[in-house]
Amino acid sequence: MEELRSTPIANEHVKLGARMVPFAGWNMPVQYAEGILAEHAHTREKVSLFDICHMGEFRVKGKDSAEALDGILARPVRDQKTGVCRYNFLLNEKGTVIDDLLVYRITEDEFFIVVNAGTRDGDAAQFRRHLPSGCTFTDESDETAKFDIQGPLSVEVIEKLGFKRETLPGYFKWIKGRIGSVDCLLSRTGYTGELGFEIYVPADKAVDIWNIIMAQENVKPAGLGARDTLRLEMGYALYGHELNLETTPVEAGYGKMLKLESGRKFIGSEVLVSSPAKKQLVAIELDGRRAAREGSIVRIDGKEAGKVSSGAFGPSLGKAVAMAYIYSGFPSSAGTRVSLDAGKASIDGVIGELPFYKNGTARKNI
Repeated sequence: MEELRSTPIANEHVKLGARMVPFAGWNMPVQYAEGILAEHAHTREKVSLFDICHMGEFRVKGKDSAEALDGILARPVRDQKTGVCRYNFLLNEKGTVIDDLLVYRITEDEFFIVVNAGTRDGDAAQFRRHLPSGCTFTDESDETAKFDIQGPLSVEVIEKLGFKRETLPGYFKWIKGRIGSVDCLLSRTGYTGELGFEIYVPADKAVDIWNIIMAQENVKPAGLGARDTLRLEMGYALYGHELNLETTPVEAGYGKMLKLESGRKFIGSEVLVSSPAKKQLVAIELDGRRAAREGSIVRIDGKEAGKVSSGAFGPSLGKAVAMAYIYSGFPSSAGTRVSLDAGKASIDGVIGELPFYKNGTARKNI
C-alpha cells in the first residue's frame, strides 16, 4: 500500500483536533472538533481557512505558450488577459475529461496552472506530450502551498494580512503581493460559493502563513467534509464524480464555455462537435433529509434513467440534494419527478436547477 503524503500543515491539523483521512493519496483533515455542520455554517456566515496544499501547480513559459495551450485545453487561452484566471478542462482525444483546472495568465508568455492532486502526474504527462519544444513546463507542486480563505468576512481578513481593499482583484482575477515578508499570489477564486480568495505561497513558509491567518478574528479551520457540502450546494463539479474519463464537459453542462461553434481546434474538439451527448447532468432536490450516494440508480416512471454522481444533506438547504447524470432519451427538465435507489428502499425527489443554494456571496462587489 502506497504511503500517504502529508501537506506542510499536517501537524497543525492534529493540534487542532482534526480527523485525518486518505484523499487522493494524501492524509487530509475531513473535519475538526466542531464538526462538518458547524464548519459549513461558519463558512457561509463568517470565514473559514482550508488547507489545499495537496493540489498541483504547473508553470508553462515560452513565446508560443498561449497558442500551444489553446490547442491543448478545451476553453480558449489565447484571448485570456494577463491578470485573469480561467476555469478550464484538459481532455483526451475522446473528448472526455482528464482533469478540470485553473489557468492563470501571468504574462503574455507565462501561465500558472492549478490541477487536482489525484490527476497531477497524468496531467503533467499530457502537457509534456503536447507542448512544443519552444515551451518549458515545470511542475512546482512540491514547492507550492495553497490556502483558501472563504466566507463573507474574508475581505476583512485579507486586509488584516496587509492588502488594501481597493487593490484586491475582481472575481476570477489575481494579483501578486506579500504577507509579512513572504511573496504570494492572491486570486479571487474558491470552491464554496462564498466571497473568498486563494493564496499561493512557498511551501517552506506554509506553517507561518497558516498560523498568521488562523490568528485573525473570525477565522476557523474547515476540512474536506464541509468543502464537499459547500460545493455540492453550489452545483460545482468534483473530479472523479461529475467529471471523469467517461464524461465530456458538454455532458457536464459546460458546453457554452467551450465555444465549439467558433471552429477552434483543441484535443478532443472533433469528437465533441460530431458526437451527441450520451447523458446530461441534472440537479435533484430530495423529499427529506436522507441523502443518496454516488452510484445510486435514478429512476423515472420506474425505469433506470441515470446515476447519482454526488449526494449529501445540504446544511444551508435543510434537505438532501444530489447531482446525477440522466441518460439521453429520458426527460431531464426541471419539475420531473424521480426516485433514487437507496438499498431496499427508495428516495423520491424532483429535478431542479443549479445552484441549489442561491445566496452565495462569491460575486459580491468589494
